[in-house]
Amino acid sequence: MVRRSILSMAHAEADTMTGAPTTIKHNVTVPFTKLMLAACLLLTPMAAFAEEKVAPVPAPAATAPATTVTAATTAAATTAAPAVSAPATPKNVDPILNTGDTAWMLVASALVLFMIPGLALFYGGMVRQKNVLSTMMHSFVAMGIVGVQWVVIGYTLSFGPDISHGLLGNFSKAMLNGLISFKDGNPVYALFQNVATEHGAIPGFVFSMYQCMFAMITVALVSGALAERIKFSAYCVFVLAWTTLVYDPLAHWVWMSDGWLAKMGALDFAGGTVVHLSSGISSLVVLYFLGKRHGFPQERMAPHSLPLTLLGVGVLWFGWFGFNAGSAIVGPNCSDAAGGLAGLAMTTTMVAPAMAGLTWMIAEWIHAGKPSALGFGSGVVAGLVVITPAAGFVQPGAAILMGIAGGLICYLGVMMKAKFKYDDSLDCFGVHGIGGTTGALLTGVFATVGATGLLSGNGKQFLIQLTAVCAAAAYAVVVTLVISFIIDKTIGFRVEKEDEIIGLDQTQHSESAYN
Repeated sequence: MVRRSILSMAHAEADTMTGAPTTIKHNVTVPFTKLMLAACLLLTPMAAFAEEKVAPVPAPAATAPATTVTAATTAAATTAAPAVSAPATPKNVDPILNTGDTAWMLVASALVLFMIPGLALFYGGMVRQKNVLSTMMHSFVAMGIVGVQWVVIGYTLSFGPDISHGLLGNFSKAMLNGLISFKDGNPVYALFQNVATEHGAIPGFVFSMYQCMFAMITVALVSGALAERIKFSAYCVFVLAWTTLVYDPLAHWVWMSDGWLAKMGALDFAGGTVVHLSSGISSLVVLYFLGKRHGFPQERMAPHSLPLTLLGVGVLWFGWFGFNAGSAIVGPNCSDAAGGLAGLAMTTTMVAPAMAGLTWMIAEWIHAGKPSALGFGSGVVAGLVVITPAAGFVQPGAAILMGIAGGLICYLGVMMKAKFKYDDSLDCFGVHGIGGTTGALLTGVFATVGATGLLSGNGKQFLIQLTAVCAAAAYAVVVTLVISFIIDKTIGFRVEKEDEIIGLDQTQHSESAYN
């Protein structure tokens, strides 16, 4: 995303995230040491927030790790159990429908789904006019492919009972089997119960659809690195294979109570490792097979519509409240999805991207001489990525610090593209790969709610986070390599040079965005 202005502020905005060559005017460029100094000045007044003392949080009632999902999806009870005094060792209770939680999770699911058209706008505005429809189709077709895959096999691989060693779910919930049964001809809906010792529950169908939206947007994120040169047929095959072989196992590892990283105690509130790290690191692997766009980096590849991109940023931020606050359903010490933990996650999801957007803008202002609208928007997305794994584990002060770190580190991470000359079209790795890694590790530093991190004296948690990051990254790299190799050697990943020059809208879809 980092592009220096050589003509005007508009050019600075246009060249960002496009793969155009980086040119820096020395008479407007401040030495890089001043950028780091500015970051230190930003961090200093905020340091006090990280030292806030909070009352100890009681241990979770359930025996599973704080961030994991229990496997309970039993049939709904028709009447509430009578009030009794809590025993010393709580026993599992039958779930009872919580209508307030159910209403919120229905809304949260729709918010996450709405993020995918937001991503299409965000990505679509940053490519050249001849590729806008193709780029947007990458996000929309993921909704179709993963929407079916999740019902058929994805949900059971992710959230079915473990097959062995916390690696994958079994096939017992294929086609969402067991989420509805019939008694005397009347439907009986199975309930998802987050805390097995408390009554609150939502329908299993609602939980499965909420998680479906996560699977959809994760693989759509990868498309940001592949834009403007990938065959549509190859992309469709990649979406199906990658979701099944990479995303589903990672979701089981981290978010199921019997997943091996969950048992270890890895913290991932809403998808730092499962969603952002996995998609970001996988994008680099596919780039190895795709290669650079024709003309990169010599040819200037300016975004065709920054207003579309900024609209996408707004839609993404709006939907992200469902992404993070909705994840309180699988959070620590939480039997209700529409409670205080959701409120905390909503708050951190507001403040971290706000701070990250400002940090990116200031860094660009110092380094390039002018702030760009796209730079601020990119910083907002980076902040959303960084806070995702920590949204329900940290307080607002720490979220501000994480926003600063996210804005600065992702800004510097995107600069790597110019240095190493890899063609990550829309900076999936720079924002999601690096941002997801940063957020996952900082969760192990700043966590104070439902878990403790390094600053609270729990250095072990940081090591667990580091283990989870390395394991998720290594797995995603290896499996994506295999998937990409097979696709490249069979149907081929990349369009012909002539098709790329004409544009993918015409050659892949026989359409034009503007007539």
